[in-house]
Amino acid sequence: MLADDFRIRPAAQGDLPALLLLYRHLNADDPDIAPDIAADRFAEITAHPGMTVLIGLSGEVLTASVTLVVVPNLTRGGTPYALIENVVTHAGYRKRGHARALMRHAFASAWQHGCYKVMLLTGSKDQATLKFYEGCGFTQNKTGFQIRRPPGV
Repeated sequence: MLADDFRIRPAAQGDLPALLLLYRHLNADDPDIAPDIAADRFAEITAHPGMTVLIGLSGEVLTASVTLVVVPNLTRGGTPYALIENVVTHAGYRKRGHARALMRHAFASAWQHGCYKVMLLTGSKDQATLKFYEGCGFTQNKTGFQIRRPPGV
């Protein structure tokens, strides 16, 4: 179902405004980020070894994104693992295979880096979202935990 003009590439500095707009489709209630802080954070992300923000474009429109982080490891014989975060597709482009193509691309990149696994956490209870992740090849066979920073810390 992917359009012929759909392509995937790492995000570049010039993509930042469109990427920030796309993230509104992930967390609409997130507070706005000041442009200078966003530019600084994005520069940190793109400079961070093993971290890539992959974007999907339909023509010139940024339609979907996935962040892949390859983590060096001292277990599993020193084999790295990967994390996927911030999976989002623009509401007007959902159900077209954009996020699934990005996930396949992220997996291929992780395997090229020698990762033995790719992990993803989701807070979504939406069955369609969970089925999407299962359809990408994820299995829900571990227990995830998180802790969030307390207010004022």
